[in-house]
Amino acid sequence: MTAEHATEHATEHAYDVVVVGSGAAGFAAAVTARLRGLSVLVVEKTDRYGGSTALSGGAIWVPGNFHLDRAGLADTREKARAYLDATVGDRVPAARKDAYLTHGPRMVREFHDRTEIRFMYTPGYSDYFPEAQGGMAQGRSIEPCIVDFKRLGPLGASMRRAGLPTYGLTMTSYDFRFLNMVSRTWAGKKTSAKVGLRAVRALATGRKLLSLGEALVARMRLSLDALGGELWLSAPLTGLVTDPAGRVTGVRVLRAGREVTVAARGGVVLASGGFSHDQALREKHLPAPTSTAWTHASEGQTGDALRLGEELGAATDLLDKVWGAPSVCPPGEKPFFLVADRGIPGMVIVNEAGERYANEALPYHAFVDRMYAADRPEASTVPSWLILDARSKARYIFAGLFPGQPFPKKWLESGFLKKAGTVEELARQISAPALPAAISRFNSFAEVGKDKDYGRGESVYDRYYGDPTLPNPNLAPIDKGPFYAVPVHPGDIGTKGGLVTDADGRVLREDSTPIPGLYASGNCSAAVMGETYPGPGATIGPAMAFSWAAVNAIAARLG
Repeated sequence: MTAEHATEHATEHAYDVVVVGSGAAGFAAAVTARLRGLSVLVVEKTDRYGGSTALSGGAIWVPGNFHLDRAGLADTREKARAYLDATVGDRVPAARKDAYLTHGPRMVREFHDRTEIRFMYTPGYSDYFPEAQGGMAQGRSIEPCIVDFKRLGPLGASMRRAGLPTYGLTMTSYDFRFLNMVSRTWAGKKTSAKVGLRAVRALATGRKLLSLGEALVARMRLSLDALGGELWLSAPLTGLVTDPAGRVTGVRVLRAGREVTVAARGGVVLASGGFSHDQALREKHLPAPTSTAWTHASEGQTGDALRLGEELGAATDLLDKVWGAPSVCPPGEKPFFLVADRGIPGMVIVNEAGERYANEALPYHAFVDRMYAADRPEASTVPSWLILDARSKARYIFAGLFPGQPFPKKWLESGFLKKAGTVEELARQISAPALPAAISRFNSFAEVGKDKDYGRGESVYDRYYGDPTLPNPNLAPIDKGPFYAVPVHPGDIGTKGGLVTDADGRVLREDSTPIPGLYASGNCSAAVMGETYPGPGATIGPAMAFSWAAVNAIAARLG
């Protein structure tokens, strides 16, 4: 991969904008280009479009968007800025934070009015730090509206699919909150009936419904198709083309086994994701230990944009950070992201000695940070052990298994899952001598409904996935055998460091001057959220908003 002058390669194709990557960031750039009347080409490295977005929950966190106004939440720019200041702090320039608060709501409004891209408010899915200044317990997250996969027609054959363990059911993130309590609350049973009826109606009408990240990708693909944008699959980026003055004027991609040069009259938008699947880059930049086996990112994310940007002198930041996702990684299977699973009662996470070290219900990004911070030679937290008793296994959804559904036999047979009749026996199996004392102490907290060590259940966010029938929705004794233990790793949904950009998405050099013609958004750029993760969708929201801003800047320059 190299950056070369345009004179060294004959141009075979030309567009106003060339976008690299077909996740939410890439599609948002392409859709915006067509809305501005610009010709656009999206080049995708793999044979499937959708990137990591298709594998995600698809939510976006955009303060001040009109859906929040409709819900009567009275979010204000001042409140949102106070929250970003309290969470992100000064780790990111004020101009970028302000730009996000400006671009985000406008992007949501325009896409709603002029494309197939539709969202709906997720009631009660709180900001991740709702007690911080400006935080909102009601939440600012919006998620994609359900869409019929069959509307894509032939375009659907090449869409990346998530393969989530939903057993044929289509559910939103809002649905899941209540389904998680299907054995405990009437709201859970009512939601179960609603989701089941949705499936029956879809079957009767011949529809194939999509939700979450798949719905967002499908809606973006439908929008780009309706607007006349072009998409090349299996077309990996091999280089950037520059003119003698240093302006990026196009790209080189491999297509059908042959390298071709594509001119970009207005600019190139890099939206190809981070480096989650490059072990060498992970070991160079991320905390140790680290592994590509722990990532939930799509397989094409191997740092292509990072390398090419650095070659042109781009500044980088946050390369030591990931969007953390505590995960269980059964042998031979994809990692499973523990989102709600860490909020259920009757469960703890301990280090290799058997000691608790954090509030298990912390926001997932914060929990991974805590895993690394608590790691020490005499008691490693990477991996940790998640301890669960039979009562909680029977009551709640865990690792994609419904209440009462047995663990896969191969988990036990392979030794991945440990099972014992007593806590003491389980402690011996996992060589964690401190476990019995830790469980006893935790149980004493559960009896009084207060976690005196780590405050589990005190935050509104903790309680979102808890059991509302209990005095503390996140605490119950671990005292009913058999007892289970599974290893937990510090997974990720993507790396969050990359090329430094300005308020318009322009890639900047070390001296803060822009590289002409080059823009970046999404996980190949340094996150506007800095070292933290303020709310559900704080990855995809900025990816879309800064793509929208970048293409607006390109359109303004082209006149």
